[in-house]
Amino acid sequence: MTATTAENSTTTPTGHPQRWLILGVVCVAQLTVLLDNTVLNVAIPSLTTSLGASTADIQWMINAYSLVQSGLLLTAGSASDRYGRKKMLAAGLALFGIGSLAAGLAQNSGQLIAARAGMGIGGALLMTTTLAVVVQIFDDASRIKAIGIWATVNSLGFAAGPLIGGVMLDHFWWGAIFLVNIPVAVLGLVAVITLVPESKNPQGERPDLLGALLSTIGMTGVVYAIISGPGHGWLSTHVLVSAGVGAVFLAAFVRWELSIEHPMLDMHFFRNQRFIGAVAGSILVAFGMGGSLFLLTQHLQFVLGYGPLEAGLRTAPLALSVVALNMTGVGAKLVTKVGTPRAIAIGMTANAAGLASIALLGAHSYGGTLLGLVVMGAGIALSMPAMANAIMSAIPPEKAGVGAGVNGTLGEFGNGLGVAVLGAVLNSRFAALAPVAAASLPAALGAARDDAERGRIADAFASGLETSQLVGAVAVLAGGLLAAVLLHRAERSAPAPAGAAPAA
Repeated sequence: MTATTAENSTTTPTGHPQRWLILGVVCVAQLTVLLDNTVLNVAIPSLTTSLGASTADIQWMINAYSLVQSGLLLTAGSASDRYGRKKMLAAGLALFGIGSLAAGLAQNSGQLIAARAGMGIGGALLMTTTLAVVVQIFDDASRIKAIGIWATVNSLGFAAGPLIGGVMLDHFWWGAIFLVNIPVAVLGLVAVITLVPESKNPQGERPDLLGALLSTIGMTGVVYAIISGPGHGWLSTHVLVSAGVGAVFLAAFVRWELSIEHPMLDMHFFRNQRFIGAVAGSILVAFGMGGSLFLLTQHLQFVLGYGPLEAGLRTAPLALSVVALNMTGVGAKLVTKVGTPRAIAIGMTANAAGLASIALLGAHSYGGTLLGLVVMGAGIALSMPAMANAIMSAIPPEKAGVGAGVNGTLGEFGNGLGVAVLGAVLNSRFAALAPVAAASLPAALGAARDDAERGRIADAFASGLETSQLVGAVAVLAGGLLAAVLLHRAERSAPAPAGAAPAA
């Protein structure tokens, strides 16, 4: 298929003849990338023991992947629009496989952090091209359903990571959670080359490399300040300089994007209330969900005493709820009945209620956590597909890669920031309540003099987790309400023209 034909396939009555098979291929590629956002969470105790990693090291192992993706997603999306989405998807799979090999063979924390950053480069190419390909090969009638399946896989990746990680750690050493990506990447590469049609916008703009550099440095500086705040002090020179550098580079990024003819991120998109509402909701949901799952796996293992596999299995109800509701079409039916804004508000409120249940009812037993996971899964199934489609519907079809980059960038940034902020809240609370000073819970328990002191340390950690989870719940609820209000205003002020596809 030629590039022009592929580009115009969105206007055909039925879309690409192999569109559903291609959707399966890109969803597998997407799932592999997303699993690595959370699969590392369940390996935290193993990494703490095997590599002697501190809490800050663990956070950087997680954030290095997310931050590199966040900085490169817009550039990757722009490159896929101009040079070909199939080419970028294949390149992403190859780079991701190589990075996974390096991570699996890492011998210390520094090597693992560097390998995770390398994986982030491949992940950026994959995340932008998968959604862009979906937009291109499906016609208007089936695109919403396809994006719903894509969004389900998106959510499933975050939820299933701890389960898969637990299974791997129960039988192998921690490096296996990365090496398992290699055969998936190889098979995915073969499938992409064989099945996926090439599509591109020949008039696309060149990648904005300076914009990518400015945004990456800016976000890294801000998140580094958040991570190091509890250890160095929030008003210390170390933290203030890092935060200041981050803020300056982010401001320079915005100014640069406004001044060039072909920006990586067109700031005029932010005049669209539908786009702003969906973006705001995505950031805050990713903030609350990413940070809370980072905390949940530690709670199950450190506080409730489950092993890696047991902890992973006990996060499975979240993934099962998402799959059950989306595959049976419950989420789509709700959107059709009540509209996109209300569906998002209902779903995000359920997310927040689930997080609050885990914080308040799951402190000493699994029952409250189980309830919270099921409620969270229902909320994700109701809200995430509608938000993804709202973002893509606000972006011109010829810039599908950039639109996917915007969607992924802000979601990844929210996830990384959630790990940093909620981790910082946990560390601050734990440091204030623990009877001994230590960089991590295992170190504090090792320094305890008797069982009574160990009990006080565990209680301090549980209290820190509860506070952090509640912060995540507030962020998710705020995101849902803000997105719903802005999307409702956009629908009232700019109704869809006659014959247009439904916004939901």
